[in-house]
Amino acid sequence: MRVVQAYKYALDPNSTATAALFGHCGAARFAYNHMLARVKAVLGQRAAEISYGLTGDELTPLSNWSAYGLRKDWNQRKNTVAVDRDTGMPWWSAYSKEAYASATADLAAALKNWSASRSGQRAGKPMGFPRFKRRKGDAVGSVRFTTGTIRLEGRTRVVLPVIGPVKTHESTRKLARRVEAGTARIMAATIKRERGRWWVVFTCEVDRCDPPPRQPGTAVGVDLGVKTLAVTSDSGVHPNPKHLNTRLARLRRESRRVSRRQGPDRRAGFTGSARWHRANRSRNRVHHRAADARRDGLHKLTSHLVGTYGAIGVEDLNVAGMLGNRRLARAIADCGFSTLTHQLEYKTGWRGSVFAVADRWYPSSKTCSGCKAVKTKLPLRVRVFDCDVCGLVSDRDLNAARNLADQVYVLFPEWPGEVKRGRGGDVGPAVWAVAGESSTRRPPLAVQGPPGANARITENH
Repeated sequence: MRVVQAYKYALDPNSTATAALFGHCGAARFAYNHMLARVKAVLGQRAAEISYGLTGDELTPLSNWSAYGLRKDWNQRKNTVAVDRDTGMPWWSAYSKEAYASATADLAAALKNWSASRSGQRAGKPMGFPRFKRRKGDAVGSVRFTTGTIRLEGRTRVVLPVIGPVKTHESTRKLARRVEAGTARIMAATIKRERGRWWVVFTCEVDRCDPPPRQPGTAVGVDLGVKTLAVTSDSGVHPNPKHLNTRLARLRRESRRVSRRQGPDRRAGFTGSARWHRANRSRNRVHHRAADARRDGLHKLTSHLVGTYGAIGVEDLNVAGMLGNRRLARAIADCGFSTLTHQLEYKTGWRGSVFAVADRWYPSSKTCSGCKAVKTKLPLRVRVFDCDVCGLVSDRDLNAARNLADQVYVLFPEWPGEVKRGRGGDVGPAVWAVAGESSTRRPPLAVQGPPGANARITENH
């Protein structure tokens, strides 16, 4: 299977390479800001002309917002705008052309998204007009290279256009072995600065030959939660490590240290004392370690699930809405539900497994996993599910996980596997019972789909 995959490595550049990295990011930022200012000037001129009563061809023509149009406009203006103030000589040729190409492409994408959001063609929250990139701070931007010399040199160096060889902080042998074997091809490289250091991200086309799951004929449901990160339908419990919560005490101490130092003041033009920057870096390391530990734990959990079961059923959680609860927002954000679901989605594709995502409004917790009767209400404080129809008593999360496992048959009725239900036994497709007076009947929604394909189901309630 040929997939597009990214490999990210930390860099340890020397002073020459660091200056080149900063220079390329600065050149990209300059091109982005200049072309954005030109677009805003045209829009402002048109708005003024409309207020004067001009219409149609009398208005200033709009500039081409495509990546090609912006790049062409930049090439026509770079000899007059990208010049040194003291000598008057152009400086744009000192950097790779990819710096300006990536800047204009990013601006074109931002303008397209803003225009689509404004006209109602883009779903989600309304997007604001693109803003200028700031010059100072840790967020210095990024540059994407798609042409030129992009390769790995040994196991500890990468070669980038114009910049040349740069030492890596870690070994690149995992990608280098694939490139040498011909199972990977580097398509692009992106350099960026985050967390106080430089990184390179290689976008590669990789031929993956992942082995099938150990239990290819077994379907499992995964119910996500805060107290317990994941509960599987075979009675498996994966506790929540709470990476940020375990570091809150240290985070509070570091935050108090930062607050006692003289921080940056934009109005006074003060960039902050050296003691403030040291304390801020120390505080940021706490957040970075928590994020790294969370990402590592989610990768291990999802790799275990995908490598074990041939079909996985999960639910589509409204994480953005859940974060509106100020009492649980920090705990929910510390779990990484969206990242976990995203990893399961692409990892099952690598293995050729079935991935079923139940609809957001599917009542997995309120539905009885035995007779499929649905409770009218089930408060969050009730942790034990007690069915009023068949008398089933089960843990709330385990009951929800079993219902999610049954959704595999709703998506793929011909899937020749079994649902893993732990102590309850392995069964085939669930039999839907007629609901009693205190419940509501929910018949299954039959949706056809080829085995091994990812799909989603929709069920309105």
